[in-house]
Amino acid sequence: MKMNFNLNLVQTQKLVMTPELKQAIEILQFNSMELNDFIQDEMLSNPVLKNENQPNTHGEEQPVQPAETQKTLDTKEIFDKIDWKDTTDEYRNERYSRYQGGDQDEVNYDNFVASEDTLMDHLLEQLELSKLDGFEKEVGAFLIQMINDNGYIDVPLDEVAIRFGMTEEEVEDVLFFLQGFEPLGVCARDLRECLLIQLSNRTVNNPVARQVVDQYLDDLGRNKLSKIAKELSVDIEDVKEAIETIRTLEPKPGRMFASLRSVRYITPDVYIRKMENEYVVVVNDTAAPRLRISNFYKKMLSQGDVNDNAVEYINKKLVDALKLIKSIEQRRNTIYRVVNAILKAQYDFFEKGPVHLKTLTLKDIADEVGVHESTVSRAVNGKYLQCPRGLYEIKYFFQSGVSSVYGEGVSAESIKTVIKDLIDNENPKKPLSDQHVSDELNKLGIKISRRTVAKYRDELGILSTSKRKSY
Repeated sequence: MKMNFNLNLVQTQKLVMTPELKQAIEILQFNSMELNDFIQDEMLSNPVLKNENQPNTHGEEQPVQPAETQKTLDTKEIFDKIDWKDTTDEYRNERYSRYQGGDQDEVNYDNFVASEDTLMDHLLEQLELSKLDGFEKEVGAFLIQMINDNGYIDVPLDEVAIRFGMTEEEVEDVLFFLQGFEPLGVCARDLRECLLIQLSNRTVNNPVARQVVDQYLDDLGRNKLSKIAKELSVDIEDVKEAIETIRTLEPKPGRMFASLRSVRYITPDVYIRKMENEYVVVVNDTAAPRLRISNFYKKMLSQGDVNDNAVEYINKKLVDALKLIKSIEQRRNTIYRVVNAILKAQYDFFEKGPVHLKTLTLKDIADEVGVHESTVSRAVNGKYLQCPRGLYEIKYFFQSGVSSVYGEGVSAESIKTVIKDLIDNENPKKPLSDQHVSDELNKLGIKISRRTVAKYRDELGILSTSKRKSY
């Protein structure tokens, strides 16, 4: 066998991910807030990038006064030219306007954020005013710190007993004392104990309600009222009255102290507005700063006294800045085209509502826009759309579904809306079965099985027929 080296010319195809392409893909999948954070980081590392609304720095485009017109004033001349009355009035108004939003004589205290009393603060305050001794207060403070947002104790009592060198019964005594604090039901270990605490403090005693909570809470969740009435040897009307009492109780006593600071707001990435009977797609550009190239560094390149290292650095940053601006603009155009295609495909939804949602896939939009499915997926993932009908995640408009007798696809969301309407209008004493709902949908031209109805009903969080029945 002869072995030697040869040179062969072979033509192959392969995908090369350039740094510019990687950056474009990364920026495309950002939502508005993530894009804003990314741009802020880039502006810190690249001095060539400037915010269009940012005030001039580095003496950029500042008018230069001729040397012969410039005057040097000494300190006495400067102070003589100041109108101190206007200055103090302006200072006073400026201080107040920071809180009021304008020049007013008094501070508007509605614009101040008040400190919020948390559940822990509320309970610790009651503990300080209680009759417990110092060591018991220390144990009580520890138990209060172990309460979750719903007001339940999250730590086993045996662990607390070991920590403080006490018996479990002594810890239970402290816990029992804490369960008398407001709001009623706090410091319970489970739902049953929480409801029993509240029933014990009711002025009107309902023994049937107490028995139902203590022994038949699971059966109550399954709506087995006949079984409860039979085993308690009471009339079913007494059980229904007990249930009405139980419904007035608070299963999560800690949520009345839920903080508004924990509310998370969504910034829409795209707006669809209706103007003169026509829908217009507007990409949200206000969430992130609009970028431009700094004139200061462009002027530096035109000067001849800049050293080579500085020129090389500025050129590199200029190239990076232009790539970033191009990627952001490409992201904007891609999102606009994708949402515009969704608007055309789901036009009936924007005109008539969720019942008229059609089946739609990523491939449908990709073919319409002329891009790959993965590009559409990145363009809609984690992004939200604000339209006259409300705020929706863009992925909401990509719906699977079933076919109708008319040959058109009916989206799952449309079917869920119809199912919910049917169940909302049913007779509580004779709730509709899944088969009955399936028959009603078939009458409307929607071919759907009982099993699919049950699946959609579970996704809507609607109970089964036996659990919805009212006696």
